[in-house]
Amino acid sequence: MAHDAISPLLTTAGWELLSSLGPYREADSLKLNESLRKAGHSPELVAAALTQARLRAKAEAKFGEFAQQMLFTPAGLEQATRLPIAALHAQRFTTAGITSVADLGCGIGADSLAMASLDINVTAVEMDEVTAACTTVNLMPFPHARVVCGQAEDTDLTGIEGVWLDPARRTTSTSGTTRLFDPEAFSPPLSFVEQLADRGLAVGVKMGPGIPHEAVPDTAEAQWVSVNGDVVEAGLYFNALARPGIRRAALVMGPGSLNELTSSVPYDPAAQDAETGPVAGYLYEPDGAVIRAGLVADLARSIGAHLVDEHIAYLCSEQHVDTPFARAYKVLEVKPFNVKALKAWVKANRIGVLDIKKRGISTTPEELRRQLLTGSGKGPNKATLVLTRIGEERVAIVVEPHGL
Repeated sequence: MAHDAISPLLTTAGWELLSSLGPYREADSLKLNESLRKAGHSPELVAAALTQARLRAKAEAKFGEFAQQMLFTPAGLEQATRLPIAALHAQRFTTAGITSVADLGCGIGADSLAMASLDINVTAVEMDEVTAACTTVNLMPFPHARVVCGQAEDTDLTGIEGVWLDPARRTTSTSGTTRLFDPEAFSPPLSFVEQLADRGLAVGVKMGPGIPHEAVPDTAEAQWVSVNGDVVEAGLYFNALARPGIRRAALVMGPGSLNELTSSVPYDPAAQDAETGPVAGYLYEPDGAVIRAGLVADLARSIGAHLVDEHIAYLCSEQHVDTPFARAYKVLEVKPFNVKALKAWVKANRIGVLDIKKRGISTTPEELRRQLLTGSGKGPNKATLVLTRIGEERVAIVVEPHGL
């Protein structure tokens, strides 16, 4: 985003215009653009104000009512931490008694905002000038927060007790942004994070949830976080921020709930010793954070369930066990995976709505759904199929969601 996309708003008239705009509606934007220009506002100011109004509307999902007082860049909003999760990051520092934190690569300042609201003295460092300007506005309510435009690696940490980092995990070009997967390709790289931790600082870093276990430093606690079933990050915590006796954790956030499954040992694929057994009773689909954290076997043991296949993250138990860490389904029938036979089953049962889940099988649910429903007549019934592999055999499990 060019600097002139923000600068018109950093005036009294610009801020007043932005504040005067009501809830953004894409359908009204063209008419609003014309009316604002007719009222004498410059094309640059109108474009900047409407862009921010659009970004604010999109940002409500992450920032709630705070979004209407903030400034954003498209890339900054895309990578920004959701405010409830930023609050959890900030709580790590307050729990550890840390009162001064450098937020290196702060983006639009979501984590700095959460830390400043807990009375932590924050130095927010951002290398991009436009993003740093947005962050300055976003942190204006907090006198003990300051913004520095500069490189994370060049920041003077004298007098700083803790460091938070959210490395850029995308590279930007004229064709858009591309996700990076190598932790050493991040900006700053994971090795820089480890250097900070080696100095004894209380260090936390937000990583993508796909970080492989072998890339997690031995000195870190790793916590995978999901929100309403969507795995959003893996947080690595060092020194004072790491909790004693916890190496891996899955934090599952739902509407009004917060639950955590933890392990005291590093992940070892050879030590996943949950039993395997038949598909019967109730099938459990573990939350993505549990899977990413390598805690499927731990979950199986905790609820008295078994794996249906040692390589597949589906569990079964004879009796239903309520757990926040997995979605439960009642098993109705187990069939061989055969498209022709399944199509006949759909037609015979007058199924018009078909939910398909899969794991360990290459079939695309959307394509299979189209195949099974085409020509079957629009039946009134709904069904759920779980496609998976048990050993060499591919199966289709007919289930119904438990508790619905």
